[in-house]
Amino acid sequence: MRFRLFIISLGVLLFCSCSEYNKLLKSTDYELKKTKALEYYAETKYVKTTELLRQILPRYRATEEAEELNWINARSYYGMKDYMMAGSQFKIFVEMFPFGKYAEEAYFFAAYCDYLLSPRPELDQEYTRMALEGFDLFVTKYGYSPRVEECRGYISELENKLVEKNYKSARLYYDMKEYKAAVVAIENSLKVYADSKYREEMMFLKLNSLYLYAVNSMPNMQRTRYQDTLDEYYSFIEEYPDSEFSREVNSIYQRTERFLRAAIPITDNN
Repeated sequence: MRFRLFIISLGVLLFCSCSEYNKLLKSTDYELKKTKALEYYAETKYVKTTELLRQILPRYRATEEAEELNWINARSYYGMKDYMMAGSQFKIFVEMFPFGKYAEEAYFFAAYCDYLLSPRPELDQEYTRMALEGFDLFVTKYGYSPRVEECRGYISELENKLVEKNYKSARLYYDMKEYKAAVVAIENSLKVYADSKYREEMMFLKLNSLYLYAVNSMPNMQRTRYQDTLDEYYSFIEEYPDSEFSREVNSIYQRTERFLRAAIPITDNN
């Protein structure tokens, strides 16, 4: 019996609370809405906070309270873990108040929200690039900030993710036996990420792709493509004379040399 009374009382309380909130949403008393929004924010009721602020922010745009209210709005979305909306609001904030008291934090959290939205390497890396730009901007703008080292850690992590993305994309062409496309993808990746931890493997994949592309070429193109393979072989062993891929590399060299010695010079018609 007591439990049933408790449930009924709770239901009545929730109904009254919802009814009161719905009346507030429909109210034209903007000062009351502002006061309640601040109360809800203090109580970490972020959904209600943002719903009320969405209604009143235009009214306070040119007032002294605008900065505080916009900051609370952005922080509320962050508190809701709606990082896409939060990031957008932090970026809007720094455009509106670039020299405000929350500007430094807003620049950081704008980048950090993009960082939190950055997906695994196999997926599109738009948010990764946006986060990198944001952290780079923060480090440049606030070089004295205690957050700089933290930002540099995120930058390193995000750059490694882009390196892995490039590696996997190039590797995909290789695994699909699209050797011409693999060579192009690997070359582009090595230009952008010259010091990649995958560099040795990527250079080997390029060499092997050139070799397999030559093997599978039309007879009138094979000599030229085997010669490209040989040139790449010399580039590889100059950089990695003691490579973990030495056995495969030497095998490619021997078969390439054998073909070029035996091949009769022909006219390249392409």
